[in-house]
Amino acid sequence: MRNSSTFTFITLPPQRSEADDCAKKTRIYNNKITRKILLHTEAGFFYTHTINTDNTKPTVMKKIAIQGIHGSFHDIASHQYFKDEDIELLCCDTFEQVFETVKKDPEALAVVAIENTIAGSLLHNYELLRDSNLTIIGEHKLHIEHSLLILPEENESDIVEVNSHPVALMQCRSFLKTHPDWKVVEVEDTAGAAATIGNKHLSGHAAICSKYAAPIYNMKVAYEGIEDNKHNFTRFLILADPYNADKLRDKYKSDKSSIVFAVPHESGSLSQILSIFSFYNINLTKIQSLPIIGHEWEYLFYVDLTYDNYNRYMQSIEATRPLIKNIKLLGEYESFK
Repeated sequence: MRNSSTFTFITLPPQRSEADDCAKKTRIYNNKITRKILLHTEAGFFYTHTINTDNTKPTVMKKIAIQGIHGSFHDIASHQYFKDEDIELLCCDTFEQVFETVKKDPEALAVVAIENTIAGSLLHNYELLRDSNLTIIGEHKLHIEHSLLILPEENESDIVEVNSHPVALMQCRSFLKTHPDWKVVEVEDTAGAAATIGNKHLSGHAAICSKYAAPIYNMKVAYEGIEDNKHNFTRFLILADPYNADKLRDKYKSDKSSIVFAVPHESGSLSQILSIFSFYNINLTKIQSLPIIGHEWEYLFYVDLTYDNYNRYMQSIEATRPLIKNIKLLGEYESFK
């Protein structure tokens, strides 16, 4: 039977609490169904997508753990990566809670920022990833664009205080310098700043965050694109319990891998490893070192590799094992296109 689809744009419903927003129940879809999904559009609307069918198989939404709340960059990255699927966000205050959430619920996935083209690597997330035993099944790169959000009835002249995450404030320094009379206050989350201002109706306050947070928290965009560097991208990793990873991606179709290892504290030990990868035509796209706590001047190396032949990649890994201490494959996946 042929499916028929209708789309109806609706205005944003009354704002609920963050706890309510992030506690959506998993829904089972049968027969004639209606799905209300947050669609990040220029207008910032929700849409209702109605699918009419007589024999639709029950579908359970993917549960995605993120750091932050609705309207955050993790939210946007999650919806972009799973653009053809319905997802349930499991909102967490910290990255530690994200990893703990997936540990408690192996069916859940995680979307975690790992590096930014301006701020650099999120070093603590490398450690959390290594200790978690989760597997990387994909990656996504998001263009970071910052906007200034204010209450709908206010104007620029009403602003006395600007709130945002320290990294976002740093990335908008030039814009903020043009308004020296504004008080700049650091908070824990970009979208969280908008949620606090919108929910508490804090007059004179503005938030620096994504423009897509505006309709969620009943605010309006005063300025768009206020970031200093327009080539601002964040790379996110999609993580899964290792027992579910093979059901979610085909590693034999992968072209990228992330590994971590240590080498003996000897002259030329790292260069030997790199020579082996070169011999097998394996490209190194990133190498990040972190000190091994309790072992002075010894380091763990987090390395991203790309390849066009999975068998050659595995041969290179086996060839390095005699020279490497504690190698760990963090995941094999398709690179972001």
